Amino acid sequence: MRFSAFELRELGKAWFAISLAFAIALTGISFSSLGKIFTIGFTIPFIFAGLTVGIAFLGHELSHKFLAQKYGCFAEFMANTQMLILALICSLFGFIFAAPGAVVIHGQIRRDQYGKVSAAGIIANLVMGIVFLLLMLFVNTPELKQFLLYGCNVNSWLAIFNMLPLMPFDGVKVLMWNRKAYFALAAACVGFAVIVQLVAA
Repeated sequence: MRFSAFELRELGKAWFAISLAFAIALTGISFSSLGKIFTIGFTIPFIFAGLTVGIAFLGHELSHKFLAQKYGCFAEFMANTQMLILALICSLFGFIFAAPGAVVIHGQIRRDQYGKVSAAGIIANLVMGIVFLLLMLFVNTPELKQFLLYGCNVNSWLAIFNMLPLMPFDGVKVLMWNRKAYFALAAACVGFAVIVQLVAA
């Protein structure tokens, strides 16, 4: 994959902001306790979020980019600064609404190729979620199991969220390309989510 210096900064900015937002929500920090993000104790939740949410986000976006470039298109991630700020504000109220940015694609691309590029991000989240799930079979440490389970949940949530058949989500682009592919991928996302919940129980 080819990256510009601008794109690397955009990816870093989005990864940092999303990790920070989820860490804030996980630790229950609010406006009145905002100073806690500057303490040593906040480091672990931030790293925890960066290695779960951050990796899920990067894997999703870079999968779009990889396939688009393979089809000969220009593809570059651009962060959405306004939405990153919104995510940080929402996290201080205990919930997350995250739309950190998107891969901008330019060039001649067929509808089926565009549909596959859109599906690539969702498939990446399913693959990463399955990897987290399989790793859980080989660990006994409760803290590590919690980390891996969170990785499963985040990737499951991202996959389902992006399958929504509404603009600007990936789902609508997959649906416009191939209805059978859309429903098969949607079923896989729901099936994985059910498995994760059964494991969590």
